[in-house]
Amino acid sequence: MHLPSKIAIICNYELLPQRVGGMDYFFWNFDRKCKENDIMIDWFFPNTADHGEYSDLNVIASGAQPETFFLGHLERSGKHYSHIMVHFVELCTRSLKSIKSKTGAQLIVVDHNPRPLGGYSFKKKIEKRLKGFFYSRFIDVFVAVSEATKAELIFDFGNFIKPKTIVIFNGLQPEKFLRKPKRVFTGKYIIASHLRKSKGIQDVITAVRALQLEGKTDFVIHIYGSGPMEEGLTKMVSDFSLESVINFKGSVATLNETYQDYDYLIHPSHAETFCYTIVESLMSNLPVITTEQGNVLGLIENGYNGFLYSAGNTAQLESILCRISSGALSVTGNAGDDIRLNALTLDSMVENYFKLIK
Repeated sequence: MHLPSKIAIICNYELLPQRVGGMDYFFWNFDRKCKENDIMIDWFFPNTADHGEYSDLNVIASGAQPETFFLGHLERSGKHYSHIMVHFVELCTRSLKSIKSKTGAQLIVVDHNPRPLGGYSFKKKIEKRLKGFFYSRFIDVFVAVSEATKAELIFDFGNFIKPKTIVIFNGLQPEKFLRKPKRVFTGKYIIASHLRKSKGIQDVITAVRALQLEGKTDFVIHIYGSGPMEEGLTKMVSDFSLESVINFKGSVATLNETYQDYDYLIHPSHAETFCYTIVESLMSNLPVITTEQGNVLGLIENGYNGFLYSAGNTAQLESILCRISSGALSVTGNAGDDIRLNALTLDSMVENYFKLIK
C-alpha cells in the first residue's frame, strides 16, 4: 500500500480555546494518526493557536479566505501535496477548481454547512446546480457528515455527484462523558449551542415568556455558548424579566462533565448537518428536546429518549415544557443506551478519513 507523504487540510474554522469541541479533537487525533504513518499535514486555519494539542500541528494562518490564501501559498512555497482536504468552506467553487488544476492532488471536500429552514431560494438553487455542473468535476470525493446531508448535497449540486459522495459520521469520545445516574426531574434544562439565529434559542425565550405569563416557570434554563446573537438574546431575557429563569453561562470546556447535572437538553435548532450537542447529551444519558430539523441523525425517538417539535413552533415547545414540569410527560427509555451511538466515536471518524488518503 502506497501512502502519501504530504497533505494539506484547508479549514475555515476559527481556533478558540473557549470553544473546544468534537472537531478540535478530530484534528488533533487525525494529525497524530498521519504522523504515525509518516504523513505530514500542513493545516490552514484562519488563525494560529497553541491550546490543547494545536502546538503539535503545523498550523498556517490563512485569514478569512483560506482557499485564496492557499493558492498564494502554493506559488510562494512551491510545495506539492498528494491530497487536499477542505472543511467548512463553500463547495463547488472556482477557487477549488483552481486548487485542483494547480496541484493535481486528490481533492476531498467535507460538507458541514447547514441549509436554511425552508430551503434555498429558487435563484440560489439554480446557482448551486450550475456550480455543480461546472465545478464538481474537479472534486474527487464529497463527504457528508450524515445521510440527510448526503441527500441535500446531491440535491444541491446534481445527481451526477452521487457516485463520489460518501458519508463519514463525526465522532466523539464517549468515555469522556459523565453519565446522568438517574432520571429524577429537578427542573433544570441545559442549552449548549453557538448563539446564532439558526440555533433557534430565541424560540425558547418566547415559549418561556408565554409560560411566565401563565405562572408556569417553576424551572431554570442554563445557556452555554457564545456567538453573534448573545447580546440580542440577553436583551430578550431582560426585556421579558426572565433573568430568574434563563441564565447565560458563557462558553466552557467541561460540558462533558456538565450535562449530567440537568434533566433535559433543549436544542431548538432550525437546521443541522450532524449536531454534536445531541450526541454529547445522549452519551451523557441526558434526554433531548429538539426539533424535527435538529434531529438530523434520527437518534431522538419521541417519548423514548426525548421529545420532538417543529422548528419555530413555540406553542409546541411551550406545551412540552409545561407538561414535563407538571409531571404529565416524561421519557420512557434511557437516553444513553442507543447502540447507534457506538458508530459515532472519534476513533471511527479518524480511521474513516485516514482510509480516504490511503
